[in-house]
This record gives sequence, structure tokens and C-alpha cells, in this order.
Amino acid sequence: MNISQLSYSKYCVLTHNSQDYFVHYRPIKNCIKNLLSNPDILKNLMFRYENLKIEDEKSYGEQNSRNWWKRAERSISNHANILSIILYSDATTTDTLGKSSLHPIYVSLGNIPTWRRNKEDAKQLLGYLPILSAKNEKEKKSSEFKELARETFHNSIKFLLDPLFQGDGVDFNIYDKDIWFFLRISTIICDWPEACTFSLTYKSANSNYPCHFCLVQREDLIDIRKEVILRNHVNMKEYFDSNTSNLAGLEQVNNYFWSIPNLNIYAATVPDRMHHLDLGLFKYQIEFTMELLKKKKSLNKVNERIANIPRHSQLKVFKKGIQLSRLTASEYRDMMKIMVFVVDDLQIENLSEVYVKWNEMYLLSRSEKFKESDLENFQKAINDWGDLFIKLFQNISNSHLKFPKLHSWIYHIVDTIREYGAINGYTTETYESLHKTYVKIPYRLSNKKEVEKQIMENIRRRAIVSRNRIGKTKTPMAFVYTAKLFDFDLSESIIEQNKIDPNLDKKMIKGFEKFIDYLKVYLNILNIISAEGC
Repeated sequence: MNISQLSYSKYCVLTHNSQDYFVHYRPIKNCIKNLLSNPDILKNLMFRYENLKIEDEKSYGEQNSRNWWKRAERSISNHANILSIILYSDATTTDTLGKSSLHPIYVSLGNIPTWRRNKEDAKQLLGYLPILSAKNEKEKKSSEFKELARETFHNSIKFLLDPLFQGDGVDFNIYDKDIWFFLRISTIICDWPEACTFSLTYKSANSNYPCHFCLVQREDLIDIRKEVILRNHVNMKEYFDSNTSNLAGLEQVNNYFWSIPNLNIYAATVPDRMHHLDLGLFKYQIEFTMELLKKKKSLNKVNERIANIPRHSQLKVFKKGIQLSRLTASEYRDMMKIMVFVVDDLQIENLSEVYVKWNEMYLLSRSEKFKESDLENFQKAINDWGDLFIKLFQNISNSHLKFPKLHSWIYHIVDTIREYGAINGYTTETYESLHKTYVKIPYRLSNKKEVEKQIMENIRRRAIVSRNRIGKTKTPMAFVYTAKLFDFDLSESIIEQNKIDPNLDKKMIKGFEKFIDYLKVYLNILNIISAEGC
């Protein structure tokens, strides 16, 4: 790792209400070089498209065996390689009160196998996007301010990503050899509102065209067999150029991603399993089940069953029953393991069966590889669960289950696998933990002024320390006259003796007086940085 590649800068992207808004960033090519300087990543790197088959069927697993990679590779020189860029973006709060927020964006490479890419060191912080502040509530709700926020987001992204597409590809030195790459954005991992920000489609689930993948009308969201028209930069730009964006649920703002090669932004903002299923559809299923149980006066019985489940090391125990407002994605996954049995034999037709169908579908979604026949079985499992889900809960839902996430999962997830590989390669489950490392812990170490600048410097220092730890393994040294290893208690004793030595000059005495205090501060900082919790 080159220390110069850890440098950071800021760029003023907007001045609004006499306030400057900056993108705090590291050059994206430096981020990529850092990833490619990791020997453990390099030895697993994938360079070329592979037409893999299992039992004479096309196999869908890693990204380099998918349709997107095949098309991208055909569009460049035969002597060059594709470097697949994966972006992850998600605004998050910096403290428990939620009064302050940051908007980090991260980068990884689709050339890295999924199992390796899901480790933290296979991702790099690209920067922090600006979050606009309105002078009052009226301005915050105005269409002009919202449009300015969208334009600022896309201008910031343009500034960060433009270096990827300058010139005729780029050479990266790998194993002392220059290899020619064309950098291409493959997928953007984010939750639903963020996906709408990237694609510039309406965020509201009540809009006429609420899906950022296709032009399905809101009234047809629950029809899981209807043909749909997919969005792409060609048909969306036609609406934009004719000033009729509202007829497609599209913001009248120029989309930066329309000009990027080998990218359909409406498909690249892939469905995220954690937000679609764990915190989305399964949460709805639990809520509607509770409403159904209330009507049958069986809710207390279910809570008793949950509370009486014996403790197990790999299972969350819900001693107080179901409390939805406090559940995390991990806890929802624990509930998936027990709900089949909890709702069994409650005299409600198909209630237990809908959880059986859910688990069958969910387990298939976590597969590392799919054959074409597996995808057909997966689509059938999705449809079987969807039919039962709609039958049971349509009349309980205030919107009659007109959920964009329900439509998106049923219609678009299988095609996404064909395009970009198995779902495990683009889920936010492994990215959410980055907020602890790159936002929450560094924020606590700052003095809350010019936060982004302090955090970037903190991260740079930590990367240097981490690099030195990896690069040098120190062997403990023992004094020749004792069996005990050198420790800080002994060093303090030596310093205390030297402090009262009359032969030392004044500068040395002053240095010894301060040394222990500063050493303790340094060690405390290292302990905070390496802390597991936040």
C-alpha cells in the first residue's frame, strides 16, 4: 500500500444560503490501487468472463460468469480486461440521538470473489457526499429545494466517478506487470429510497409508477403475472427530452448515469435482500399476522409460545413476545426459524403454510450458485409464496399490498441474478457494518467540528497503523537478567528513577514528566480504534 494513496481532499460542489457544501473524498483510482495492493485479494482476482456450466446447464454465481460481464467484455479490446466497480451508498446517523448524519459512499470490485469481497478489507471508503440543509421547514418541503438536492447528489457522483472513464482505459500494476483495464460500474448496492435517488424516479410508493426497474402502474403492483416494460436510459431519456418525465414517475433532472457505458442504472440498483426481505416483506408478514391473530383473539397464545421457547446459543430468545419496533434484521432472521411452529394449529387456514413457503424461498435466495433450473425453481417458490401472501393478507393491508418491494422481488430478482450473479454478491448485510468503522467510531473521536475532515484523517492514520502492523511482526524481547518480558510497569519505573537524576538537563526532565501521560493517551486511542462495539 502506498501511503500517498491514502490522502484525501475536498471539493466544493455547491454554495447554498451562503453555505459551501463539499464532497470529502479520496480519488477513486487510489481506492482501487489500495484494493489491488492487497496480496490476499490479488491471488483470488478474476479477470475474464467465464461461461460456467453445472450438469450442462448455465451456472449463475460470481459476477464474471454473468450476462453483464459478457456484454461489457465484448465492448472493449480483446487485449484489455474489465474491472467491475461496485458502489455502496447509504446515509446514516452519527449518534444515538439521530441529530446529525453523514452520507458515506464505498467502493469494491466485482472481480473479487463474493466470499472474499464480503470481508471488510475488500471495500474502500470513497468519500462523504454533502447533505443539504434548508433554512426553514417551508424551504425543506419546496420542490425547488428537493430538485437542488437531487442535482447536488448527481453532481457529486459525477465528480467522484468521472476519472473512471477518462482516456482509453487504465493500466494497473499487478505482480510487477502492467495490465490494461477498462473500469465499468456494474452494480450499486443501496436501499429503496437511495436507489430512487440514483435512478431519479419518484420515491413515493403512492406514485403512479413507483418501481425504479420498470413502468408498472401502482394499481398493478399486486398483479404478479402481468407483463411489464423495463426502464432503460433510452426510453427514460425520451420522457426527459419531451418534458413529460411525470408520465413515467421520473424526476425532471438530467441523470448522470445515462452517459456511462455498459450501465443501465435502473437495473444496476439491484434489489437488496436485507431491506427487501428481512426488514421489508417479512416484517410486513409478521405485522399482518399479528393483526390476523388479534381478530381471532390468539395473539396472547402466540406470545406465550414465543416466550416459552428454550434458550439456544444460535437463537434469539423473545421472552416478552413480539415487539416489532425493536427488532433488527438479524432478529427477524431468528424469527423466521420459529414462526412456522409458533403459528401452527391456530385454526387459521394457510397461516403456517405461508411461513413454510417463505422459508423455502428465503433459503433458495441465499444459494451461492444457481443453475437455470434452479432459477426456475426459485421463481416458482417466489410465486407460490406471493400467491399465499396476497390471499392471506390483502384485506388486512391498508394499501391492499401495493408494495413496490413485493412487486420488485417477484418480478425482477431472478433477472437480476442472470445479469449480475447470486444475491449474496450484492446484499447490504456485509456493508452495514462499515458505518461503525467509517462513521460512528471516528465521529466519537472527533470534536464535532469539520467532522468529515477529522474522520478522513482518523481513517488515514488507522490505515497506516494497520499497514505497519501487517508489515512487521515483532518478537517480544526479554532482559538477560530476568525471566519476565519487558512491560510498561518496568518502563515507568526506569522513567521515575531518571526524572530525579541530577545529571539530566532540564529538557530531558520535562520530557520524562510528559512521556507517560502521552503514551497512555496514544494507547487509549489505539484501543478505541480497535474496539469491537460502537
